[in-house]
Amino acid sequence: MFRAKEVLFDIEYDPSEGRLFIDSSKTSLKAALLSNGNSFTSLPLGHSVHLEENYNDLSMILEKINYQEHRWMVCGDFKMLSMLLGQQAGYTKYPCCLCLWDNRVRYLHWTKTDWSLRGALTPGEKNVINTTLVPPEKVLLTPLHIKLGLMK
Repeated sequence: MFRAKEVLFDIEYDPSEGRLFIDSSKTSLKAALLSNGNSFTSLPLGHSVHLEENYNDLSMILEKINYQEHRWMVCGDFKMLSMLLGQQAGYTKYPCCLCLWDNRVRYLHWTKTDWSLRGALTPGEKNVINTTLVPPEKVLLTPLHIKLGLMK
């Protein structure tokens, strides 16, 4: 699929120049390859009205688009990134994929600024229920979610 883009448009394909965006709504699940810097149009990789936003369907999508071969950076909303990293989707004590921020210790939320880094995403520990589908270092947090988190 990506080699055809090279032949048809005389564009050299470099996996590091794109990022995989996965999102879902009530009616569909979709995946697209976005170019860094928006120098090229987005490339739809998958769309389904039958698949749901869950670990098994995400695993199947990544397998079908050969994610392990391309190893793009991945972006999406926090719920999607949590599932890709094997974390529990909701009602989690440790919702962050980067640190061990404890959302139940409310009295520290406005005063504590340094939370310990998450060492590993080990299934069965700290709200991790599955093995990771993408390496944590390949996850990009979307600027909108970062800004909303800072504006709390």
